Amino acid sequence: MVLLLRLLLVCLFIFILFVTIKFLLKPTRKLEAARKHKRFLLLDNEEVIKNFQLTYNGALFTGEKYLGATKNTIDVVSISLWPDQTTSIHGMAKEDFYFIEKKIHERYPLAQINWKSPIDEFLHQK
Repeated sequence: MVLLLRLLLVCLFIFILFVTIKFLLKPTRKLEAARKHKRFLLLDNEEVIKNFQLTYNGALFTGEKYLGATKNTIDVVSISLWPDQTTSIHGMAKEDFYFIEKKIHERYPLAQINWKSPIDEFLHQK
């Protein structure tokens, strides 16, 4: 009986350790921490074509990648980008959005970035 109880405690300890490590390494936790500290972080898996998330200056953005043909390869040629909450972009300047575009172009140099409303109208104002 004592041996069974010890085995159960060891299993419980291993389970708690596993859950803690999994929580600490979770990418969305890093994204939320970067958002709270108003840092830039791009959370993306380049090998899998799916949406990516980024945070900058306390705002969270979602981007959708689209594949297309380039001269020599099939690559990401278009990215649609929008804020998760439009209220979070309050106070941001055009330079902030240009910085985000520059960082995305570092990873996807051939991609054309299409901002959704209201950022698109803001960037195209004269």
